[in-house]
Amino acid sequence: MMLLPCPHCGPRNSSEFRYVGEGTARPDPGTATIGVWRDYLYTRSNPAGWTTENWFHRAGCRRYFTVERHTVSNAVRASHRPAAQARTTSDPEGLSAGTERGPDAGPG
Repeated sequence: MMLLPCPHCGPRNSSEFRYVGEGTARPDPGTATIGVWRDYLYTRSNPAGWTTENWFHRAGCRRYFTVERHTVSNAVRASHRPAAQARTTSDPEGLSAGTERGPDAGPG
């Protein structure tokens, strides 16, 4: 069993989560060539070691988060919200990202 530490709910069994993919920067749509888009969509580094991954807590808080995980030992050294959901002074709950609220949460 692999435990993933959700930054919102705490450690949970990995069966509660969905792997979203490696943490890679998206190319600029205005300047990227077809080859750059192909690499972004289909090429993965798949290292044997530490990597940054994106996960979705589908059976819990239903939020996305980022994990630094060792792909051989499954050890996790960091788990945090994606940069787009990071807390700020003007948005202490991180609600401006739009993924924090459920569909029935009502107006903000």
